[in-house]
Amino acid sequence: MVISILGCGWYGEALAVALLRNGTTVKGSVTSAIKFERLRALNVQPYVIRFDSTSQIIDPAFFECDIMVICITPKLKTGGEQTYLHKIRCIIQTCVQYGVKKVIYVSSTGVYGDHNSEVNELNHPKSDTASGSILAEAEELFSGEPGFKTTILRFGGLIGPGRHPGRFFAGKINIPNGQAPVNLIHQQDCVAITERIIEQDAFGNLFNAVSPDHPIKSAFYREMSAKTSLPQPEFIDELKNWKIVNSINLSKILGYILDRLMLFTIRL
Repeated sequence: MVISILGCGWYGEALAVALLRNGTTVKGSVTSAIKFERLRALNVQPYVIRFDSTSQIIDPAFFECDIMVICITPKLKTGGEQTYLHKIRCIIQTCVQYGVKKVIYVSSTGVYGDHNSEVNELNHPKSDTASGSILAEAEELFSGEPGFKTTILRFGGLIGPGRHPGRFFAGKINIPNGQAPVNLIHQQDCVAITERIIEQDAFGNLFNAVSPDHPIKSAFYREMSAKTSLPQPEFIDELKNWKIVNSINLSKILGYILDRLMLFTIRL
């Protein structure tokens, strides 16, 4: 099997390494020479692929694959959300052009707004942020494309190697919404869920991928900071807008049971 990963960042690279262990041929896209050599050292076949608004670099060999995993997100800090949907449309067109038949599109639970409720895959997204709205529109572009079958995978807040939650708010003060629940997922679960989708050929589906534990924001991050011996954050004792993201499809379709959040933080 050949799997191409468009966007070999924190999650994409971890997925590539896991797939290689199972004997899968993995192609990975990069946008810089440094990342190109990094992937080559991991035995990932590297390709420079770009879908910028002003220029494109497309290598047809990258799109010769059994499955395409697309994990690129809007870059809010650099204004990238303005060009993200154009990039997505170009990616979809290119996948169709080169005959890609199966796609995993990595989205985010940010497509759900903080509307003081619990949500799952049966709830239609109602984002309250620009990035969430853009991701929801991108999901619709993929799911509505008849040229290939798409599974949409929505990750919660990402934690894992290099992303210890104890560092997120360490030493900060007056952090708002201290009583809100958190929606997180560990990198190992992100990778394992993706592998399960591939193994079970579970395409044409939608999955929320979030830990079933939703501890209170202030208590959780204080505990995580203490575990790393970092300065304690200070939260405002209030509950403003919030959401709890659940999944019914992970267990129902994939038979995958997520670890409890307080257990898998020891793997960081």
